[in-house]
Amino acid sequence: MAINQKQVLSLQQKLSPQQIQMIKLLELPTVQLEQRIKQEIEDNIVLEEEERAPEEEAPREISVEEYLREDDTPAYKSRINNYSKDDKQRPVYLSGGRSLQEYLVEQLGYRDLTEREMRLAVYLIGSIDEDGYLRRDLESVADDIAFTLGVETTTAELERLLGIIHELEPVGIGARNLQECLLLQMGQKRIDTRARRLARRILTSYFDEFVKKHYEKLIARLQVTEEEFREAIAEIRHLSPKPGNLYSEGGTDTTPYVIPDFILDCHDGRFDLSLNSCNVPEVRVNRRYVEMIRDMVGVDGTVKEKDREALQFVKSKIDSAKWFISAIKQRHDTLMRTMQTILDYQQEYFRDGDKSKLRPMILKDIADRTGLDVSTISRVVNSKYVQTQFGIILLKSLFSEAMQTDSGEEVSSYEIKNLLQCCIDEEDKRRPLTDETLMDILNSKGYRIARRTVAKYREMLGIPVARLRKQI
Repeated sequence: MAINQKQVLSLQQKLSPQQIQMIKLLELPTVQLEQRIKQEIEDNIVLEEEERAPEEEAPREISVEEYLREDDTPAYKSRINNYSKDDKQRPVYLSGGRSLQEYLVEQLGYRDLTEREMRLAVYLIGSIDEDGYLRRDLESVADDIAFTLGVETTTAELERLLGIIHELEPVGIGARNLQECLLLQMGQKRIDTRARRLARRILTSYFDEFVKKHYEKLIARLQVTEEEFREAIAEIRHLSPKPGNLYSEGGTDTTPYVIPDFILDCHDGRFDLSLNSCNVPEVRVNRRYVEMIRDMVGVDGTVKEKDREALQFVKSKIDSAKWFISAIKQRHDTLMRTMQTILDYQQEYFRDGDKSKLRPMILKDIADRTGLDVSTISRVVNSKYVQTQFGIILLKSLFSEAMQTDSGEEVSSYEIKNLLQCCIDEEDKRRPLTDETLMDILNSKGYRIARRTVAKYREMLGIPVARLRKQI
C-alpha cells in the first residue's frame, strides 16, 4: 500500500485547565472550599491569605440610669487578664472519642487470651461493620488472616473467639444476622416473665414468620392470647437491630456537621440572601513577587540570563494565582445567581417553610432562567445547604417533579407525599392500606397517579409495604 498524506478538518470540544478548575471549585461545599484554598496557598508561594479587618462596633449612648445600675466591680476582678490584645482567638475543637473497634479491643485486654488469640480476635473486630454486624463468613476471614498475618487458623477457632466477642459491650456486637443479634441481646436479659420466654421462643423457632408479620398464624401455632402475643412483641421491639448504634462515645468522630453555603434572612417580608464565607479565607497575590519581576526586567525590557528561569517560575505562579482568584470569584457569582433564582421561584415556600407551597421545579427550570447549563445548576445544588429561619435545607431537596390534577393544575410531588404520609398515619394498623388502595384514595382526591408511582413515593418516604406495617 502506498504511503500518502492528507489534511483532515475536524471540530473537537476541549476544556481548558481554567474551566476544569472552575468546575471542580463549583462542586465544593463551603467546608471543602476552605480546605482547597488553604491547600492552594501551601502549593503556590505567590498566594497569601488576606487579613480581614476587625469589625468596629458603633458607639452606643448610655443613659444615666444604665450608668447608675452598672456594677462597681473593677474589670480586672471579673475577667482573666493573662493575654495581650495581639493574641488571636483560637477556636476550641471537640476531641473525638474512641471508635467502636478501639472500645472492643480495650475490652479484649481484660480477657485471658494468648498472643495468638488476641491477634485473631483483633482481626475479627476489624471486620465488624459500623452497625455492629460481622457480614463476612469465617472461611473468608480465615483466608485473609493467612494472607495478611501469616497465621493459619480454622473456622472452629474463629467461631470460639467470635463467641468471646459476643460477650462484649454493646450487647449483640459481632452478630452475623438479625436473628443472632436479637437472640444475643435477649440472652443478656433475665428470662423471668412469660412475655420474655415467649419472645425468646418466637426469635428461636418462628423468626421467619415474625419478620413477615404473619401474626395470626403465630398466635395459632403458639396457642397464646392476643394480649400475651402483644406483650412478647413489645419485648422484642425493645431490642436494637443495630448494636453498633448503642455505642456513642466515638460519635464526635463520625457525625457529619452541616455548614450552610447560603444564609437567608427574612425581615418584614423582604429576603436578605448572602453567601456564607465567614470561614473561607480571602486570598491575594503577594505584591513582593510582582516587585521581584519588575526588578528582574531592565529598563530596556531585557532580562539577564541568570534571572530568566526564576522570572519564568514566578510568572507562572502569578498566572496560576490569578486564575485561581478569578475562579473563586466566578464561583461566588454563579452560586449567588443560581440561589437568587431559586429564591425567586420558591418565594412562598421560603416565607414559612411549608412544603405544600413548593412549586414543581426541575434543574432545567433554573437553567432556563439563569442562562446557565443544566450540568452547572446540578453542580451548584449538589451538596449545598441554605440556612433559613425554619432550618437548614438541602438545595437538592427543593427540586421535585410536577404532577397534574384532574383540574389540570400542576402540583409538586411533595404534596402527593404529604397526602400519602397522612393516609398511612391514619390507617388501621390491623389492616394496612395496600398500594392499590392508596392509589384509589389519591385518584378520588383528583390526583392522577399510578400504583407504581405510589410504591416509589412510599419507598422514598421510608415506609414499608402494607404487610410489614401490620400490627396487633
